[in-house]
Amino acid sequence: MSQAFQGLSSRPTLDTQGTWTPETSSDVSDVDDRSRLKPSSKDSARNGRSNSTTAIPSDGSSMGDIDDEIKAATKNGNRRKSIQVVVEDAGRQSKYTVTTDDPDFKEVMRSGLQREAEKRSEGKPKIRPRELVFTRQFTHFDRQNPVSQSPFHGFFTLFWISMALLLTRIAAGNYRTQGSVFGNAEILHLMVDRDLFVMLTTDVSMCAATSFGFFLHKAIARDYLTWNGAGWVIQSLWQSFFTITVIWVTFWREWPWTHTVFIVLHVFVLLMKQHAYSFYNGYLSRVYRRRNLLQQKLDQLDKLGVRPNADTAKRLSTTTSLDNPASHELTKRRNMGPTYSTNLENEVSDIASIGQAIEKHEPLDEEQTRAFQKVLNTEITILDEELRGKCTTTDNAYPNNLTLYNFIEWTCLPTLVYDLEYPRQERINWWYVAEKSAATLGVIWVMIIISQAYIYPVVVETVRLKEAGMSLDERWKEFPWVVSDMLFPMLLEQLLSWYVIWECLLNVLAEITCFADRGFYGDWWNSVSFDQYARNWNRVVHNFLLRHVYHSSISFFHLSKMQATFFTFLLSAIVHEVLMFCLFKKVRGYLFTFQLTQLPLAAFMKTNMMRGQDTLGNIIFWFGLFIGPSVITSLYLIV
Repeated sequence: MSQAFQGLSSRPTLDTQGTWTPETSSDVSDVDDRSRLKPSSKDSARNGRSNSTTAIPSDGSSMGDIDDEIKAATKNGNRRKSIQVVVEDAGRQSKYTVTTDDPDFKEVMRSGLQREAEKRSEGKPKIRPRELVFTRQFTHFDRQNPVSQSPFHGFFTLFWISMALLLTRIAAGNYRTQGSVFGNAEILHLMVDRDLFVMLTTDVSMCAATSFGFFLHKAIARDYLTWNGAGWVIQSLWQSFFTITVIWVTFWREWPWTHTVFIVLHVFVLLMKQHAYSFYNGYLSRVYRRRNLLQQKLDQLDKLGVRPNADTAKRLSTTTSLDNPASHELTKRRNMGPTYSTNLENEVSDIASIGQAIEKHEPLDEEQTRAFQKVLNTEITILDEELRGKCTTTDNAYPNNLTLYNFIEWTCLPTLVYDLEYPRQERINWWYVAEKSAATLGVIWVMIIISQAYIYPVVVETVRLKEAGMSLDERWKEFPWVVSDMLFPMLLEQLLSWYVIWECLLNVLAEITCFADRGFYGDWWNSVSFDQYARNWNRVVHNFLLRHVYHSSISFFHLSKMQATFFTFLLSAIVHEVLMFCLFKKVRGYLFTFQLTQLPLAAFMKTNMMRGQDTLGNIIFWFGLFIGPSVITSLYLIV
């Protein structure tokens, strides 16, 4: 039994490395409302490193006895009759004793052994909820990435030479017909002639307003209110008010589509930023409150009187030993209670049982006091590890992370998944910042010229058809020609808008903030299905949806994986349709419908007929990406 008591003083290393996709995990957790995402030990071993620490035993106990106990337990798979241990009231003496009549307290005594066995088990590791792992990496087209010098690098060069020749042709045509290489530049005038200063002021005000979540969590950290009480309700109401107000401003000012697209896209980015910051810190605040509660229980335990119990000690010394459980039993961590619960009266766990016993303020014998101290110290250490996350030091552990500097830095970081620490580079390369900034401005200029030359005339013509009183049937006859006119320009605009944001702009922000993880996208151009495309073309948003929508819908709403996937796509489709509503000032649902059709297409790509047909899958993907934007835009213009 003494070996069991000693086992309570230590805990294994908690791995914090790994990645997660719906295809590779059968267990989920909700950082927003219930728990944190943690990696499995398998992923940590594969990466060869861990950012966590091993807890220090609370009383300096040796691990030798624990090792012997684990070896003996795993060697013998047969289970003998257990020694039952429980704390109970001794009646009129108002004392607590250890007896061998009930199985409940035995689980507490063995919890340390099971944690150690789980760490040392060489069998199939348990799949745990995982955090997003940030690593040092570059984007695919970045010159610092060796992948950018692949055998296909020449096609990348050819693309930009083609863009330069196209711009030369457009400039020559404008000069020939209008006497200026810039033409009439209607789109440029839309961008700068009206409300430019108002738009920029609105954008700055939006960024400043996101500090609401920071001040809310400062109040929560000072116990003015709790996250699981009014905190999450206040934050959710604020996020709704924030989004609706900004969208209303775009209608009120009657901004052109250039202003509207920029502001609406940015408000959704800031909405996700606020949600990630608030709900992650909200979870940590609940862990912090539980940690403080257990520390109070430990302090109360130190103040209780200690009563020697010779009878109990005698009975403990005459027992043979702790029974040897089956090896598969040792890999299960016993119920120590939720990491965020602070209601020990209603909680059903070993920690709650100890807390209730301490609340009676009766003296415990020496054996009980030592056992309780070990259990509480172990659980407090686990919670400290949870609050520390992947930080290499405790300087940024919750609540030390609730600083204005940390919040402003988080607002500028090119990620939508909040964490206490990110991989950083040592210094800023200002030449690199200048290079990517110039690329950003240059690509935006190319997009303006292409839109002016090939898209703007088509849009003006469709508006003229409506203003001329042409019926819907007559306009439908023009639909195929509108689609064909916009086919190549819309594809170019889609590719260039992706490049300017995920390759240029995000790299500028990453360099200025020394953010080292630049995996903003994957090789989506090689996608063989639309779900692969959804994961790779925008990993920044994908990671947010994975943690805060997919995981949360499973743990909070108890949805299945398929239902959670549908809910995630549904939410994404609604957001995109809201953007179309702000842009065209009407609700049609075309983009919403086309986005949801990606689900049956993704299912079709996984059928036996398409299995192994990667080239065909890539053809179907590119065909959809080619005609999709022009068809959807034409529908909004014609109907």
